[in-house]
Amino acid sequence: MGLTTIPQQTPLMEESAQQEQNTTVSSSYSRFKRVCVFCGSSAGKRDSYSDAAIELGQELVARGVGLVYGGGSIGLMGLVSQTVYRGGGHVLGIIPRSLMGKELTGETVGEVKAVANMHQRKAEMARHSDCFIALPGGYGTLEELLEVITWAQLGIHDKPVGLLNVDGYYNYLLTFIDKAVDDGFIKPSQRHIIVSAPTAKELVQKLEEYVPVGGELAKNMWEVEQQQQQQLVGFNTTTALQTEVALS
Repeated sequence: MGLTTIPQQTPLMEESAQQEQNTTVSSSYSRFKRVCVFCGSSAGKRDSYSDAAIELGQELVARGVGLVYGGGSIGLMGLVSQTVYRGGGHVLGIIPRSLMGKELTGETVGEVKAVANMHQRKAEMARHSDCFIALPGGYGTLEELLEVITWAQLGIHDKPVGLLNVDGYYNYLLTFIDKAVDDGFIKPSQRHIIVSAPTAKELVQKLEEYVPVGGELAKNMWEVEQQQQQQLVGFNTTTALQTEVALS
């Protein structure tokens, strides 16, 4: 009987195997199925913003986490969605019908869900997500970010909210929030609703370890009040505002 020769692993083979093992381990332990990413439909003027969007997409793929976003295919929105999609991850884009012609340009990837309006868009993005991350962006990004922070403050949801603070982009926002805490407009405990980090890997790891600030009681009370108000005014159950109740 002849001897079987076992080929020796080269350094490149060992590195590839280690990367595959790290990906398997990280994805197995992620607490999130889907992460909602808020970001600009512009790429911004710094290459670091585009790099951060790509790195975030790669980090989600490595952890086996799907992407929920605003449905555009240009700017940072396009970069993060294309990175996740090409990496084999699930991508869900949610966009109002009135914006589809303006935002959906270039290559559209993943699943696209059209909704009636902006309110329903945000509610659906929240409902389908386990976590929120904001990349650099403009008015729309800031509005979406502050709304989910407010929902957490009110106890409507307990999902982590993260800022990818690329090159200090959100430093002034964080300074403003600290000022609001100092002047008594935000409780010190609620300052910790927001998690921030300069890199995607560090931010996602912090979000994995996040412990919610709010409680279930406030969430339940809010839902009951909303249902009572809707019954009084004959609110249609298919409207966007009621969709916002079912965030978890």
